[in-house]
Amino acid sequence: MGNPLLAFWSRRVEREEQERRARRARLLAAAASSSKASETIFLVLRRMRAPLIVLITIFSISVLGLTLIPGVDGEGRPWRMGFFDAIYVMSYTATTIGFGEIPYEFTYNQRMWVTISIYLTVIGWAYAIGSLLALLQDRSFRQALALQRFSRKVGRLAEPFVLIAGYGRAGELLGHSMDKLGRRVVVLDRDPDRIDGLDLESYHGDVPGLAADARDPGHLGVAGLNHPCCEAVVALTDDDEANLAVVMAAVLLRPDLPVIARATTRTMVERMRAFGSPTVVNPFDVFGDHVRLALQSPASYQLLTWLESGPGAPLPQRGSPPRSGRWVVCGYGRLGRELTSDLRAQGIDVTVIDPSPHDDVDDVVVAGGFEPGVLEGVRLEDAVGFVAGTDNDVTNLSLVAAARRTNPGLFIAARQNRPSSAPLFAAMELEALLVPTEVIAHDVYAQLSTPLLYRFLQDMPARGDAWAEALVDRLSDVCGDRLQALWKVRLNIHEAPAVGGWLASGEARLGDLLRNPENREERLHTVPLLVLRGQDATLAPESEFELAPGDELLFAGWPAARRALQTTLVVDGVLDYLVTGRRQASSWLWRRLSGPRPPADAPAGTSRG
Repeated sequence: MGNPLLAFWSRRVEREEQERRARRARLLAAAASSSKASETIFLVLRRMRAPLIVLITIFSISVLGLTLIPGVDGEGRPWRMGFFDAIYVMSYTATTIGFGEIPYEFTYNQRMWVTISIYLTVIGWAYAIGSLLALLQDRSFRQALALQRFSRKVGRLAEPFVLIAGYGRAGELLGHSMDKLGRRVVVLDRDPDRIDGLDLESYHGDVPGLAADARDPGHLGVAGLNHPCCEAVVALTDDDEANLAVVMAAVLLRPDLPVIARATTRTMVERMRAFGSPTVVNPFDVFGDHVRLALQSPASYQLLTWLESGPGAPLPQRGSPPRSGRWVVCGYGRLGRELTSDLRAQGIDVTVIDPSPHDDVDDVVVAGGFEPGVLEGVRLEDAVGFVAGTDNDVTNLSLVAAARRTNPGLFIAARQNRPSSAPLFAAMELEALLVPTEVIAHDVYAQLSTPLLYRFLQDMPARGDAWAEALVDRLSDVCGDRLQALWKVRLNIHEAPAVGGWLASGEARLGDLLRNPENREERLHTVPLLVLRGQDATLAPESEFELAPGDELLFAGWPAARRALQTTLVVDGVLDYLVTGRRQASSWLWRRLSGPRPPADAPAGTSRG
């Protein structure tokens, strides 16, 4: 379109149309979720309609009969009971209260009618109570009741939460990790047993959970997709199609939310990325990248696994996988393909053993690795590495035992598929172990807990092994054998109000910020991992690094250092002591009484006048 005015107008109209479609979709989803949450009321009305009609009919007939049957008053004159008196008599009679015959003693006809009415109301009440008990036992009613209770819990959330679709092993690990950080989660899963088990788990806060299909946008809406406090959506079901459906709903209905999904094939990864830019975690791809990193840079891999494991994790051993020689990979599924590709990309020879023939790979032996003579046939005694990567834990364990017996010096890696097999794999003392669910949980945790940490982990391998080894030594000197706290700081008016002027002066050095507020000659027990300024990241900055307003910093260190740094950032006067060595009163009154401040370059402990 040549006319710039028309082009501008066309883009504006197109943008408004897209926003209108998104609003309409959100309204439809909200209407669907509200409809699901109000199912309980309509279900009760439908199931109790007949019993209530029977009760009302019996009561009406009883009242009508009582008004039509003649009686006598206290002086023996003919008298007919009014509707109000009849309703009053039947009310206390039907509810078994029984005040007696009022206002006058009944005739035999009236007593006969009241007797019939009593039996009729007993039948009506029995029918209604039986229907109510059957309703309470009804599965659909309990589901509707749970849905309504869940909707109320989610609606009352007033703090940010993460919506987790799929509460398998990965979802459970992620939920507990987020809970340790004090972050709330909301859970959707198709398995009712997993949702019922939430009440028995050791969460610090209440975790709303619903047994429902996450592929339904209405269920996602009830779970808080449209909630203003929802900060991220994570799809971790064991069904790639279900994860794709969650990604579609989240991206189309809440395009402002970050979405992280699990996928196990490259085709599914591409299908998910067709809906924008969701973060997709492929555990086999991630493990392949880890193996490649371990081959190229053992210290970088050690640092990555330590930081990914989170606070409290012990320092892992620095592995030394063989960088030359031949590897044998048993199983050419999703893991086998990724590993074979990554190893060959490093120039390493690989022999593949798989029961099915494959045309897309060389040097493949079509057989099961557990069959007699197969491992001997591939000259395992001459290999340097062995991978048991089938989808069967028993097979993998037997392959590892056979390989270790054939060649005790092998570097052995294996895949663990079920959590219950963890003790057996731990007893085998493998050099590398892939647990897909844990890989996913750690990767998603790194992205959600501290986005700066994820950026650090992405950029860190490019710095080389020597740099990573030095940083591991610095972290070990500060934290010891276990990783302490990880936290971030944003240098803005909200999180660092006491250092705004210092940052604007152009002389703000990171080393001054990391002095101890109690004794400026001491350094805080912390290591700066990253400074993010806009899109530019500086890894492991030195003490002379010049800070600027708006910088985001990632630290690792002791919790006490975090509290001390927080004091520096928010309490007036603390920074003056760290920079100049002269203590300043924190309150305005004491600063006025103590006189004017000395110049910044004055020696510590001096003052004017």
